[in-house]
Amino acid sequence: MKDFPPQDIERQIEMDFLRATEQAALNTLQWLGKGQKEKADEAACDAIRGMLDLMDIQGEVVIGEGIKDQAPGLFKGEKVGTWKEGAPRFEIAVDPVDGTTNVSKGMSNSISCIAAAFPPEDGRPCLQDIPAFYMKKLAYPLEVRHAWIKDPSLPIDINAPIEEVIDVTAKILGKGVRDVVVCVLDRPRNYDLIEAIRRKGASLRMIVDGDITAAMAPAMQTSSINLYAGIGGTPECILSAAGLRCLGGGMRAQIWPRDEDERRSLIKQGWGDLLNHQYMSKDLARGDNIVFAATGISHSPLLKGVNVQGTIATTHSVLMRARSGTVRFIEAHHNLERKTIHLRSTQIERRI
Repeated sequence: MKDFPPQDIERQIEMDFLRATEQAALNTLQWLGKGQKEKADEAACDAIRGMLDLMDIQGEVVIGEGIKDQAPGLFKGEKVGTWKEGAPRFEIAVDPVDGTTNVSKGMSNSISCIAAAFPPEDGRPCLQDIPAFYMKKLAYPLEVRHAWIKDPSLPIDINAPIEEVIDVTAKILGKGVRDVVVCVLDRPRNYDLIEAIRRKGASLRMIVDGDITAAMAPAMQTSSINLYAGIGGTPECILSAAGLRCLGGGMRAQIWPRDEDERRSLIKQGWGDLLNHQYMSKDLARGDNIVFAATGISHSPLLKGVNVQGTIATTHSVLMRARSGTVRFIEAHHNLERKTIHLRSTQIERRI
């Protein structure tokens, strides 16, 4: 039998991480469809910081946001929690709003999510910080990961033609090619991939924004998506990898420099030998001491969004642990006449 940490810290504190994403989703709802994505992001960050302020942890944000668009995010190196002596250390990856554009336009596919990892004694980071804007990604279900483990010659590879990946996925899942559903982020950098999927005859699902849920979807029993492919944000890639470590699905990822300037910058920072390296989810989110929590803001392949009827707001969340593989879907009903949240900006409990 596998030995567990004597205190099993993640089990003790996982619900507080979930409360942080719940509060972010509730505080962001006021900006849904208002055309101000920065305000939505600011509201979510304020709520997450406020909840983390109450947690007896020594937390450090190792994967934050704001790199691409100067958003008011939680940034790399930021300390969160009370930092009381003896409090457990946590590495934290966070995206207060994955899909800020979707929130601003009142569209679907936006969540608030956190991955937290209890660092091992060897001092190696659990959540891999990669200083690139984008990564090329391929995410697939548990059945495909198991098949590749048995036969590594299968073309489950970030650089394999997508047509071959679709063929082998169809065979493993017992589907026809046209029934294999491939999700891709709608960006010019992915157009060649999109056209290849169309020519192959697989079912294409394009998303405007928010690729954390899309990358995790192939591993979800409740999702119709079988593959996620294409180039998207690096912080989102790490968060997806953490979620997939809990779900059991697989991911391949590779650094994708936007231009020669970024390539030279990465080489200068010592990443030159890794530009062609193919990461797996276990490389991006190491170890078993990982918690992943997310709450839907608007409907996504992973979670329903916040729904308000009268004075009751209903949130839909997922809470997962890599060690146990337990996936909990949590529906919470919040009475807005009584519900309060703790914001960093006010340092008090206030009603939504």
